[in-house]
Amino acid sequence: MSLKSRASGVLMPISCLPGDYGIGTLGKDARRFVDLLQTMGFTYWQILPIGPIDACFSPYKSTSAFAGNPLLIDLDILNQWGLLTADEIISCKSLAPPYSIDYPNLINNRDTIFKLAFSRLTTDFSNEINQYSLANHDWLADFALYTVLCEQFSENDWTKWKNADLVKHTPAAIAAAITAYQDAIDYQIFLQYVYNRQWIDFKNYANSKGIKIIGDMPIYIAHTSADVWCHPELFQLDENGIPINVAGVPPDYFSETGQLWGNPLYRWDVMKKNNYRWWLRRIQKSFADFDTVRIDHFRAFSAYWSVPATAPTAKSGNWIPGPARDFFKQLEKSFPAANIIAEDLGFQDPELIKLLSNTGFPGMRIMEFAFIDKLNNIHLPHNYTANMVAYSGTHDNNTLLGTFFEYSPEQRRYAFNYCGYCEAWENQWQIGGYQSPSCRAFIRTLFQSVANLVMLPIQDLCGYGSDTRINKPGTTENNWIFRMTREELSNIDTDWFNQLNHLYRRIE
Repeated sequence: MSLKSRASGVLMPISCLPGDYGIGTLGKDARRFVDLLQTMGFTYWQILPIGPIDACFSPYKSTSAFAGNPLLIDLDILNQWGLLTADEIISCKSLAPPYSIDYPNLINNRDTIFKLAFSRLTTDFSNEINQYSLANHDWLADFALYTVLCEQFSENDWTKWKNADLVKHTPAAIAAAITAYQDAIDYQIFLQYVYNRQWIDFKNYANSKGIKIIGDMPIYIAHTSADVWCHPELFQLDENGIPINVAGVPPDYFSETGQLWGNPLYRWDVMKKNNYRWWLRRIQKSFADFDTVRIDHFRAFSAYWSVPATAPTAKSGNWIPGPARDFFKQLEKSFPAANIIAEDLGFQDPELIKLLSNTGFPGMRIMEFAFIDKLNNIHLPHNYTANMVAYSGTHDNNTLLGTFFEYSPEQRRYAFNYCGYCEAWENQWQIGGYQSPSCRAFIRTLFQSVANLVMLPIQDLCGYGSDTRINKPGTTENNWIFRMTREELSNIDTDWFNQLNHLYRRIE
C-alpha cells in the first residue's frame, strides 16, 4: 500500500460505541457511527483488534489470531433472526454507567443469552454454520476446542492442563476430546459464525457509505492461545511448552524499565522453511475482514526485543534480527499491493527505515510526541511525508487535551506557538471541551500537514481529558472500558470537521 490521495479517519474500537446492552456492538449504533463519519467527511474508521479479549480486557493478547470477539455480537440482530425474543433482550439491558464497560457482569450475561439463542437453531442456520465451519477449518475447529478445554480445566494456560496428551496436542487425545465435548465445541463455532455474519453485514454497510475499515493486527499473540497450543514448533518454547524468550520493548517514553509484554517470540527460522505459511494465512484472514491492516510493532520484522522469560523487566533484553525483507517478498507474492500500514514507532534504526522503504508501506507519526523535546524530531508535522499516517495520538496515548496538561509549561508553549494558538491556556475553559481552541489549533495543524492520511481518536474530536483514555501501557487498571454515549456523539461539531476535510482536500 502506498497512500496516493488525501483522506482522514477516526480511531475508536467497536466496544466504545454507545448502546443499551453494556458494550458497543455490530448493530444499529455501529451503522449510525458510519453515517456520522460520512457526514463529517471522514473516509476511514480504525477499530483496533477485534479478537477475543484477555483477562485485562485487552484485544492485543487474544486467544486466537483468527477469531472474532463474541461480546461484539448485537442482541437486537439475534432478535431479528428469531433466535431471541424482545423480552429476553430487554432483560439484558445494562444497569452500568453508559460511559464504561462492566466486563465481569457482561461476560456472565452474554454466556447465558447466547446459549439460549444457540438452543433455537433451525435447520437452515445449522446448514449455514456447517458451511462456515468448512470454509474456516484451518483455524476454527482448533480454536473452538481450545476454548472448551480452557473452560473444562478452568485454566487458560494449556501447559497446566491435567492431561499430558492434550497438552502435547496428540491426535488420539484431540479426537477423544472432540467426541466428549462436541456440543460445547458446536456452541463456540456458533458464536464465531454469528460474529462473522454480523461483521460482514456491518462492513458491507460501511463500505456502501464510502467508509473504509482499518483493522489492527498485533505483531504477537498470547501464549495462552489456540495458535501456540496447536503450533508450538513455531514459537520459542521449551519441551514443556513454556516460553524461553518473550516479547517486549526497551525503556521508552511509556516506561523507564521498558515494557514486558510476555508474548512468546516466533521461531522465524522454522517459519521460513514453509514460506511463512501461518503468517500468510493470518494476513489473508485480516484482508478478508478489513479494507486496510495496520500491523502493530512493525519494527519487529526488522529486529525484535528478546527478553529472557524469567526476567523481571524488559531492561535485560537485547535486539535480535527479524525476517526482514525475506518475509515481505513472500507476502508480496501472495498479496501484491497489500493495503498495510506499518506501525513503525519506537526505536528507529537504518535497517528499519530501509525495510519500510522497500515495502512501500506508510509508516506512522504521533503529533503529541512532536513537542516533548527541543529536537527537530520526526513527529513534527514539517517532517512528514505524503506516504504517511499521522495521528494526534493513538489508543496508547493520553488524549490531546490530557497531553496538554501533561506537557511542561515550556512544551505546551512550544506546541501552541507551533500550532498558532496565541491565547492564554486558561481562556479556553470559557468555551468548553468540544470547542477547545487549543485542541482545534492542534487538529487544524495536523490536517494541514502533507501526510496523506490523518487520524483522530474519538476523544480528540470531543476535546475530552485523560479520564477518557482507552489504554495506559504498562498498567492493568481501568483500561479498555471507555465508551461513548449517543448524546456525546450528537454533540460533536460535525460541520467544523466537514469544513476541515474539504478545506485541506481530505475529501473529494
